Amino acid sequence: MVDGDRIAGIGLYAVIAAAHPAARVRRWPGLIAPGLRQDRARELLTRCYHPDPREADELGELPLWGEGFERIAATMDAARRAGSVRRGLQRMLRHGTTHVAGPFGADDPALRTAVSRSGLVVQVASSPVPVREGVPDLDPFAAGGDLARTTHGPLTLGGRADLAVFDVPDEAALYGDGPRPCVATVLAGRLVHRAR
Repeated sequence: MVDGDRIAGIGLYAVIAAAHPAARVRRWPGLIAPGLRQDRARELLTRCYHPDPREADELGELPLWGEGFERIAATMDAARRAGSVRRGLQRMLRHGTTHVAGPFGADDPALRTAVSRSGLVVQVASSPVPVREGVPDLDPFAAGGDLARTTHGPLTLGGRADLAVFDVPDEAALYGDGPRPCVATVLAGRLVHRAR
């Protein structure tokens, strides 16, 4: 149960609903989990181009990395770069990300501002999940971590309400190959992504 930006109850639906009959109820299929942490956020936002939907015919819908990014970056103005960063942040939210590994420092104030405005929490501590070589992935599980190593931490009473809901039957379905449809992402009690 969420009250404002805090977790006010954790437990079985029937128990929580009985204790708080006036609470607004949101129903989602699957598993409610702590929000995920994106360890490669800086790369995804500074070394990838996230195409505008209007560019999909020409560039596709997936982030461009490597030569594709370099080709666009050579002529990218500040407005186009800012748009790419915003779309990258939105795509992270669609994957259940609530925390990003930072820092996003003074060397890039536009990036720092965009991350701050997104509501994502920046975690500066070193990551327990080793960063892999190669193309960064928007899916935080792509690095091979389990739920405990891929989330920002456990959900706790009184803690900030940062969580994600996945349309999977159980935690084991979050790992391995295949889609992990995130149906909702909540930042500080605010619904910031909902699958249609």
